[in-house]
Amino acid sequence: MSKSLDDKKPIFIQIKEVIEDQIMNDQLKEHEQIPSTNQLVQFYKVNHITVSKGISLLVEEEIIYKKRGVGMFVAEGAKEKLVLQRREGFAEEFVLPMLNEAKKLKLSDSEIMKIIEQWKGSVKDD
Repeated sequence: MSKSLDDKKPIFIQIKEVIEDQIMNDQLKEHEQIPSTNQLVQFYKVNHITVSKGISLLVEEEIIYKKRGVGMFVAEGAKEKLVLQRREGFAEEFVLPMLNEAKKLKLSDSEIMKIIEQWKGSVKDD
């Protein structure tokens, strides 16, 4: 788990995304138990309600499920569901803002592709 939270997004969303990232990176697999709400509260030093809000979103999206008295677990097909969700939002969240900025900077398509190629090698595998 990463301990770094920032001010750019609500904390409950960041906690939700950390768990999603762990599922996407196979740190948490189908039917594996996720860290408890209390563990997340202690780790991030945040309010219990904040953590519960992030966990509730994952339950609503059927990414995790609850076993009463035992804990929360990764749902079957959670990784595939997350990949689909993220792919759908990728262009709008990342590509469109990049293209808008490139237009302001008067970058050509080939310049944009050159920049992408230069940076592509610096992306680390998790």
